[in-house]
Amino acid sequence: MQKTYVRGTWQQQRAFSPAVITTGPGQMIYVAGHTGQTSDDGKSLAGDFEAQCRQTFRNIEKTLAEAGATLADLVTMTVFLIDSRYTTPMTELRAEIFGKDFPASAAVTVAGFAQPSILIEVQGIAVKS
Repeated sequence: MQKTYVRGTWQQQRAFSPAVITTGPGQMIYVAGHTGQTSDDGKSLAGDFEAQCRQTFRNIEKTLAEAGATLADLVTMTVFLIDSRYTTPMTELRAEIFGKDFPASAAVTVAGFAQPSILIEVQGIAVKS
């Protein structure tokens, strides 16, 4: 499977691609919303946005590994944030995590999550060859 990234202009500064085109055989993986309110060792990450963001992507990475895929296979994601002020820190962390091949993405500010300690939730679609 081949992926082509429509890189856009200003979108690169926000760590997302306006579109990702896949061609060839590939398996689609629909990734449910993931959060990161506790670390791998069970420690609460309540109130720590950076830690929750990193843990959220680690949790997605683990789920994708079970499906035989990696974060690099994500082609689109929706990021839900409890506060719009977290948009820039999330963008910076996403740039660190993905390098230059960013999934297509949307960021949405929400009024609340299922648990009050959640600061970020991410869902997406991956395509693996």
